[in-house]
Amino acid sequence: MAPTVRDLIFVLEMFFPRWMAMGQALCVLDTVRLLFPILQLHRRQRQDRRQPRLTGWLKSILASIKTAYQGPQAHIGYGGREAEAEAEEYAEAMHGDLEVLFELMGWDDEHPVNAGLYTNSYLVLCTERRSCAVCAITGHEASLRRRIEGRRVKVLTAGLRWVQAELFVGHCINCRADHYPDRVTYPNGHGERIERLEYDTKYLRISKHGIWTERDVAVMQEHMLLRFRAGWSNVADYINDLLPQGTLQVTYRQSRRLFLEHFSRRLLVAHQKAHDFTCPAHPSSQMFAEHVRRKIGEDGGVNIQALHHGCTGCTHRKRYRADLVQEGAMFHEIDAVAGIQRADLELAAVDNANAEIRPIPVGIPIRPPAQDAPAPGEPRGYVRMAVMDGKNVGHRICALEDCRKPLINFRDGRFCQDHTPMQDICGIIPCGRPVRNHSAMTCDDPVHRNWHQQWLNRFSRLSFPGVQRVIRQQRLDPNAGHAPRAGPTLRVNLPALNEIPGDRVVHTFRARSVYCLETLQWACGMPIAWGKCYKSESQPQVYAFIDRVWQTHRDLRPGFIAYDDACDLLRHIVTQNPGDSWLTTTKFIVDAWHYIGHKATDALCRMWCNPAPKDGSQPDLVLIQEDEDGARHQIRAFNTETAEQLNSWLDGFEAQLRNMTNINYDIFVHTLFMLYAERVQRRIDSSGDALDDGFWEEVDARAEQGEAAIDDRMRVDQDEAAIDDRMRVD
Repeated sequence: MAPTVRDLIFVLEMFFPRWMAMGQALCVLDTVRLLFPILQLHRRQRQDRRQPRLTGWLKSILASIKTAYQGPQAHIGYGGREAEAEAEEYAEAMHGDLEVLFELMGWDDEHPVNAGLYTNSYLVLCTERRSCAVCAITGHEASLRRRIEGRRVKVLTAGLRWVQAELFVGHCINCRADHYPDRVTYPNGHGERIERLEYDTKYLRISKHGIWTERDVAVMQEHMLLRFRAGWSNVADYINDLLPQGTLQVTYRQSRRLFLEHFSRRLLVAHQKAHDFTCPAHPSSQMFAEHVRRKIGEDGGVNIQALHHGCTGCTHRKRYRADLVQEGAMFHEIDAVAGIQRADLELAAVDNANAEIRPIPVGIPIRPPAQDAPAPGEPRGYVRMAVMDGKNVGHRICALEDCRKPLINFRDGRFCQDHTPMQDICGIIPCGRPVRNHSAMTCDDPVHRNWHQQWLNRFSRLSFPGVQRVIRQQRLDPNAGHAPRAGPTLRVNLPALNEIPGDRVVHTFRARSVYCLETLQWACGMPIAWGKCYKSESQPQVYAFIDRVWQTHRDLRPGFIAYDDACDLLRHIVTQNPGDSWLTTTKFIVDAWHYIGHKATDALCRMWCNPAPKDGSQPDLVLIQEDEDGARHQIRAFNTETAEQLNSWLDGFEAQLRNMTNINYDIFVHTLFMLYAERVQRRIDSSGDALDDGFWEEVDARAEQGEAAIDDRMRVDQDEAAIDDRMRVD
């Protein structure tokens, strides 16, 4: 119950001398209020057998109260040693009647730390636990002792103000675990101490030298990252601009540590790894990031929760040709696509009659099988679509062609740890001669020196608008067989070297970069996974990527995967393994934007990878929509461009990602995917696109015998498909 004015007057008369300033008295009360968690630890320790009345926790409370009584406003109008002695007597009296004071002020387990009475110029940092967390794992309950006397630390509050605080560490005498506000450290039985994180902590330590922040500061950093693409250096500069001049400044290292402490906890919870994560006690930022990265995924990651995601944007009930007929669809055969007749495509797929047409490989039928009606007695089911694409942004790696290891020096280095001696060898491969001096990159061969100089000058005559103009021209290259990729490119002609074309010269003048960031998400935009393609976005790497994502959840594979080069991916899978389970669980289609740039002579692409065929062969991919004039049209059922939309969002972080180490890169991408997933989920919740119980009842409903009758036209199509299959076998 909240105290009345009479209670407050009684407390002031009982525990404070009449000469003490009112402001100081309220500060003392505020300090005592903040010591309530320490009192709870004292109470818990007293429950053990043979415990002293004056525990270490109670001694710390007494020291803090005495300090509060000796504040700067304590002796206004009344000074000297007599005042100090009297203030100490009142402090000891308050300490002796501490339980009475808390009862009078209404501070209890339900209302221990309400809004401050006067000012928050003093804070108490201690663990939220009342018993040992490590012993609780083994089923035992042990109280916590005071590890050492309270230590003075600095805390940056959510209001961006530095506040003095007292840090208390709880210690378990059974397992020797130390309980800090944000972590628990304990011996692992091998002579080392490890730590577990506290995930609901209010305070985070960002420096080993007693610098802490409130968790709300990290939340502010999260919003700045999401809204303004602010890195940790920008956040540090912003905070320092708001702090009063002459006060303690936040360094870039501390801002980075704040980022790691906050997002590591969020990522471990999101990836369901929080319960078993441990790392060496009090690690450096680098070591801490390495252990978190190793736990949630190196060079990629999978959002396990997203594998079970479903909403109206990515999950539809299974559709059949009969549904399109019932909705009034008008079917159109794939005739006259860029001058190629459907009959020509099918004929070429059988016996290569037309050499210009790229045939369908052996192992795939000429056309998709007819989907006329659900089998009697079987549930209708549902289908989901995933969308995949590559984003040309990556961190730097070793300059040697086949090496994927990170650089030893990300500032201006070129080689990894294993290939550091290569910096003393001529950068033109395969010269092998030593460099002419320590700072040079080539040997004393004038030809090599001249070619290196021209390589350095390759952009000297191009201004920034000129570079943009060249990129635009190259992206609109009419000779490209497929639609141009979204990422910028710039090809500069270099002179030949010993009859080797300039663009074919192998050198180590600069570090290479990871080729692209491969992303995978549902058609609604919900991210599923990401990975890296080191040298190129080749079909084997893409296939290995999707296989790794669903390796342990094969029953959750999508019905469709949209990809800009799905036809070649499908051709690769069926060529390497005609019996691959992917061919029976998933259909690979080309997204709508890139499909218009694919060759019309590719029979496999036209017959199997069309994102919205109008002949009724893929009823799951089309919906029937009626316009204002009453005419019915077929529209795409799924958004196949969500990968492009995610890549567009990632453009704002490209400058930061390209200059990161491999560890920071992975942590940062994990963070971006988590934030983007939360953003998509909020949109789904606000728009009401979540799947309700009615959807699952419909897809689980079993079709009755004869429910979906097949008309004569559909029987004819089915017979034609069977004939084509027999032709293929023959």
